[in-house]
Amino acid sequence: MPQIGWLEILAIVIIAILVLGPKEFPIALKKIGSYFGKLKNTLSSFQKEVSSVTENIDIEKDVSQKEINKKDNE
Repeated sequence: MPQIGWLEILAIVIIAILVLGPKEFPIALKKIGSYFGKLKNTLSSFQKEVSSVTENIDIEKDVSQKEINKKDNE
């Protein structure tokens, strides 16, 4: 996976300031931050849901395994 260094980030910031202008640049940064925040919250919610589902599946497997072990012991 390619990594971005400080020089590349600086180049992107300078180009963005030149393209957007100094007045629009902070507004654009705020919008980008907002989009990343929403994306992060969505991914976090999705991860929690998947974790909950897999945890429930593991619990169901444990319960069914215990029932099988009980029947084998009888």
